[in-house]
Order: sequence, then structure tokens, then C-alpha cells
Amino acid sequence: MCDPSENPSGTGWRGWNTNDAMRPTTPTGDWVDLTWPLSPEVPRLSSFPAPRIERVASIPDQRLNITELSMIVHIGTHVDSPRHFFSDGPALEDVPLRRLMGPGVVWHIDKPLEGTIEPEDLERLRPRVESGDILLIDTGVARHVGTPEYDRHVALSVTGARWLVERQIKMLAMDTATPEIPIHRRPPGFNWPVHRTLLRDGVLIAEQVANAGSLAGSRAEFLFLPLNIFGGDGAPARVLARPIQD
Repeated sequence: MCDPSENPSGTGWRGWNTNDAMRPTTPTGDWVDLTWPLSPEVPRLSSFPAPRIERVASIPDQRLNITELSMIVHIGTHVDSPRHFFSDGPALEDVPLRRLMGPGVVWHIDKPLEGTIEPEDLERLRPRVESGDILLIDTGVARHVGTPEYDRHVALSVTGARWLVERQIKMLAMDTATPEIPIHRRPPGFNWPVHRTLLRDGVLIAEQVANAGSLAGSRAEFLFLPLNIFGGDGAPARVLARPIQD
């Protein structure tokens, strides 16, 4: 597989990498909320401003409470659509619902800060990922939220991203702000190769998923519910999961 290169026209989306068939599942536990509460303190890349959440009408001065929200869609727990990097790829309203839900696995990967996840790391993890799965990777970065170390997160290598495309997963979710290398390590002309490798073949990306460690080492059923923003390259999402029988 060739390295993803930037097309000046922003095109290059190649379609969904696997079908949307749903396998039957047997739950073995309750639903777990995997979403960071949205607030000005929500985890985010340091290059992004905090969301602005302002009460524009309040009881008792008014008869109701009304809140105004202004934010970049790629902060907190959110989902990236192929439109994020491919102008010919589907935006959120065109993403089939079955690509946002279904069975998968949760893996914990123990790497040092600024470490890189390689195919050999993925190969040895269990339960094995299956075609059509959603994969959630927990790196433990949540313990660094609010500190400079949060920006020194673990990254997925491009070869690791290719490995996942070849296994035909339909979504990669991580607890980090991005699967790419940390911002301070990016060379001039950085081209977000992990995003491009995954999204061009229809592997959706979810970032800053919370509480992932609570399900590590198990198969799970997921619900990713991003706001249906027209033309959306991404959107904040409520994410739920529950353990299922292996």
C-alpha cells in the first residue's frame, strides 16, 4: 500500500472498507458512558481554543434557562468523518448509522509518553480484532489531562494504521486527542498520514474517548452518536459501550 500523499484537490476517498453487516451480540454487563463531559475544561489539543458555553437566559431573571455553545468540533469526545481530509468523502450526514455502532474490542496498550504503536503491538493483543469491528485503544493518557504531558501522548504509526485497514475495522477510537504524533514532534509539511490512511478507506476515527480502561481486554458493543452536522467533517459525540460475550 502506498503512503497517503496530499492531493491538492483534496480528493482520494476510496470507499467503505467493509460492509455494514451487524453480528448478533450477547451483553454481559451494563452500558458505560465513554464521553468526556463538555465544558471549558474538556480535554483537547492545546492548539484548539476551549469551547465557549454561555448562559444567555437564566432563571429567575427570565422564565427559562438557555445556553449558547460555540466550539471547534474536533475537541472533547468526537468522531471524524472522511470529509475531514477528503473533499470527495462522505460528511457526517452521509455516514451509515451502522458504521457508528456494533461490536468490537477494547485494548489497553502500555507505552511511554511519545511512544508509538506498531503492528507488532497490535498483533499480540487479545481478543483479536475481527472484520467489521470497532476498535477502542486505551493508552492511559487520561491521567495526564490538565498537564503538559497530555500533549505528549502515544501515537499510532502509519504502518499500524495500514494494519488496521487490512483487518477491515470500521472505526478506530482512542483515548488520545489524535492518533498522530504529538504536535511538537511534527516536521515541516506534516500531512496527518494516519488520518489519511484510515479515512481514505472509510475507517472512521473517534478521539478522546473516556473511561476506556473500564472495558480493556474485552469485546464490547458500541454506540457512537455524533451530532448530525450537515457537511460535518467531525462532531462531538456521546459514546456508550457495554461488554459482550466473546
